[in-house]
Amino acid sequence: MQNKTQQELLNILDGSVALEDGEIQILDKDKVRANIQRLVEAAVLEDDATRYAACYLIRRIALALDIVPASIQDLYLARGRGDIPNDFTTPAINLRGLPFYAARSIFSIANEIEAGAFIFELARSETGYTEQRPTEYTANILGAAIAEGYTGPVFIQGDHYQVSLARYSTEPDAEIQAVKDLTREAIQAGYYNIDIDTSTLVDLSQETIPEQQRLNSELSAMFTEFIRGIEPEGVTVSVGGEIGEVGGHNSTEEEFRAYLDGYNAKLEEDLPGAAGLSKISIQTGTSHGGVVLPDGSLAEVSIDFNVLQHLGQVGRESYGIGGTVQHGASTLPEEDFDKFVNAEALEVHLATNFQNIMFDHLPEELVEEIYAYLDEHHKRKPSQTVEQFHYTNRKRAIGVYKKRIWGLPEAKKEEITQAWEEQFRNLFERLSVAGTKKYVDEFVKPVKVEPKLEDYFLGGAQPEDTSDLAD
Repeated sequence: MQNKTQQELLNILDGSVALEDGEIQILDKDKVRANIQRLVEAAVLEDDATRYAACYLIRRIALALDIVPASIQDLYLARGRGDIPNDFTTPAINLRGLPFYAARSIFSIANEIEAGAFIFELARSETGYTEQRPTEYTANILGAAIAEGYTGPVFIQGDHYQVSLARYSTEPDAEIQAVKDLTREAIQAGYYNIDIDTSTLVDLSQETIPEQQRLNSELSAMFTEFIRGIEPEGVTVSVGGEIGEVGGHNSTEEEFRAYLDGYNAKLEEDLPGAAGLSKISIQTGTSHGGVVLPDGSLAEVSIDFNVLQHLGQVGRESYGIGGTVQHGASTLPEEDFDKFVNAEALEVHLATNFQNIMFDHLPEELVEEIYAYLDEHHKRKPSQTVEQFHYTNRKRAIGVYKKRIWGLPEAKKEEITQAWEEQFRNLFERLSVAGTKKYVDEFVKPVKVEPKLEDYFLGGAQPEDTSDLAD
């Protein structure tokens, strides 16, 4: 039945791809590019069996076209050694709605400016409320690369694979297992970059900073050991850590060193010689989604770029990692993005503004329907205005309305895509990622990992409450 489904799906590619003795044969690249959107739509919108088969086929077609899910580990460690200049910042982009369309814009720009250092990511929380399991998200990204004729390494990342403090406090083993299960699912889907976030467990009631960071360090090391045990042969998954929750106090060098010293000691004890972290996320003054004012607008945020630069330097010189990562940045003023490069930031995470652009261009009646859904199914805090509530929570309707949004007229989706393209182009220029393909080609040697059919037809993890997790 699965083979029949695969053949039926290949038929929609207009004879451009054949499945012969289990092997994918590309018969006409131009036709594949012209028709791949239809296969992506099946991967997003059809029944479970069809979706799983479509996701699996897209992954295999991408590999046949030399589009390869990859780890950014070696690029970042090269930067830690000083083999690559610190004159660009890698954008890590969360695509919550219409990811295929947004990713096409990104790959189109990348082809034009010879960019290679950029990441597509989705957080544990976003995986839930956007209703995009890792196989589906990967299918969207790889499908977009196929459509745009992009080749080479593609970096897909599990962002904020975060441990819930509330659930860890009551059922620690179950919460740890939930993150492990998602991590395994993600790696099987081609996410070869995982950001583990146990910073929720930093205990500020302890007297010393190493004691405050101890659980964060040890669990980060434990998750790294788990990842090293399940990563595909020849692939070293890039693992990121985090020392303080975004929205808290700004990170300090003492916290930074305490976390890394504790992490490295624990990893060496449990798995001697294992590859460690490639980067560290720190807090410099931002918050996820921005600070929403009563009228629904965003407050201005002040980032301490000196912290970002100083801790990045400490990380490279003392620990050999690529540097520091900035979260919660997409709603900052455009002029601030040049400063990330000046501060030698390794990576910056961007999500909310792309979602805002989509909502700004959705039909008014659809937005009103989404807000009515939120009013009925989510509870507004007494301290929130209606505008604050809708802005903060509208992301939680993206999965529920996924088919409606995908079903918008092509002209409307093109309007959204054009707005995204303008923003992506501006960000890529400000973050100086033009010309970074040469560094990727030099240091990243992607391994073609053939997906296993059974990993796709097992389905995804059960839905979970991610309302207390960061994006």
